[in-house]
Amino acid sequence: MTASTEKCSCEVLEEELLATLDDQLEAYKGMPGGLIPALHVAQGLFGYIPRSAIRHVSEVLDIPMSEVYGVVSFYHFFTTQPRGKHTVSVCLGTACYVRGGKRVLEAFKQKLGIDVGATTPDGQFTLEVARCFGACGLAPAVRVDEDVHRRVKPTKIGAILEQYAEEITEPEEAAV
Repeated sequence: MTASTEKCSCEVLEEELLATLDDQLEAYKGMPGGLIPALHVAQGLFGYIPRSAIRHVSEVLDIPMSEVYGVVSFYHFFTTQPRGKHTVSVCLGTACYVRGGKRVLEAFKQKLGIDVGATTPDGQFTLEVARCFGACGLAPAVRVDEDVHRRVKPTKIGAILEQYAEEITEPEEAAV
């Protein structure tokens, strides 16, 4: 193969994911209300909904691309940006806000080096804001993936993140 005809592994992976998506979209062809479940399938495969998947869903389900994109951009549970391995959601509902949720959010932003809606460069964490986890009596609350942490203080966020961060192993030095 020449350099101009070789495909990078990301293109091959995307083609494989689109082929898998294609198989699963068959169930939603012509189905009223099938677009949202089809988009859930796409997001489940890719971890987000890239433009190529929006185009593919549009073509396979015979729905205008603008309509597919409109649904993706309207519902908050769909994302067109790659997400981190772990999602950190800081509650800013009334009880959490009053008890220091904003300070907790600022501490996470500083510690992770990202703003709300962004993902750390290493792909480990995505930072979000939420409105209520049902832990108002133990506010402020933070959810990491499915785990809710209660009475979170800005000084404790490092310990929370350590529970989820992948260990980075140092390369072993060559034996002398």
